[in-house]
Amino acid sequence: MNTLNTYSSFETEHRVRPDDIDMFNHVHSSKYMDYVMAARYEQMDRNYGMAMEKFMERGFGWVVRAVQLNYKRPLLMGDYFFVKTGIAQIDERGCRVNFTITNKATQKVCCDGWFDYAIIDMQTGRGTKIPEDVITHYQI
Repeated sequence: MNTLNTYSSFETEHRVRPDDIDMFNHVHSSKYMDYVMAARYEQMDRNYGMAMEKFMERGFGWVVRAVQLNYKRPLLMGDYFFVKTGIAQIDERGCRVNFTITNKATQKVCCDGWFDYAIIDMQTGRGTKIPEDVITHYQI
């Protein structure tokens, strides 16, 4: 993957909802993936100007190939938090997106890690090359 370029990072604010809480009274581990996916969906449109719907119109979809989550400290009901994401690497087969989830009140990292995404042809469901114009567009 191309590691020579520097990519932008973007931040989205969210709030912990009651249905995010597990039996231990903090956010369930699976919700952190949801938070990152929701932030990326919003940031693709708002910050990159290339919403998921535009990919779908072209017959493409993004799927998670691998993920790593590093839990640091819990988020609790009602906490406001920021999800900061940014492309770390991108090439014709996919991209790695790094993320950090930070509690707004304490400014402490609650979770960080990365997602590896692959692009697929929605007709076949198989991996395909990312169009060069998309790679160029995302190098902001």
